[in-house]
Amino acid sequence: MNLTVFSGTFNPIHLAHLIIAETVRTELEVEKILFIPAYYPPHRSISLAFSEHRLNMVKLAIQDNKNFDLSNIEYKAKGKSYTYSTIKKLYELYPDLTEKINFIIGTDAFKLIDTWHEAEKLAELVNFILIKRVESLDIDELFSSVKLTNFNYKIVKVPLLEISSTYIRGNINSNKSIKYLVPDCVEKYIKENNLYYEDN
Repeated sequence: MNLTVFSGTFNPIHLAHLIIAETVRTELEVEKILFIPAYYPPHRSISLAFSEHRLNMVKLAIQDNKNFDLSNIEYKAKGKSYTYSTIKKLYELYPDLTEKINFIIGTDAFKLIDTWHEAEKLAELVNFILIKRVESLDIDELFSSVKLTNFNYKIVKVPLLEISSTYIRGNINSNKSIKYLVPDCVEKYIKENNLYYEDN
């Protein structure tokens, strides 16, 4: 069995997230994409009052894809959501893994990998799946910008979609449409729970 992890704040999850996951799944022929919403991301300021809502929205967004699963591992742990700790726990939970865990990460996030908790140890445990969205990005330049040197990686190109959770929250707060930016079920959930109508 192989396992590919897609973690993030997903605040809220949107169509670009889903396209990234499905592209990785098909390009690398992986069996399962495990979505892991961060309970308390160390590098972001986020309202913990929204944590359960973020988890619920991911569950709704992926419900129709049999190759996508949701994990609440970081919610159970509470506290700050360190990827290294999460990956270690996943190896305990999935003892039948036959390959290293794949970890999806955007190039913007990878630029900051040296600031991550136990980055060197994390690199020993995973294969980084680098998401390349900018055609002009030079991978050698990216690697030379970080101190981390001993790591395995694959590059997956995805369609260029300028969608971000920040943009979506801004639209909601300004009473603008988010249709076609998030799945219909997520849009409905946001409206029913009156989320993001005041900037968070």
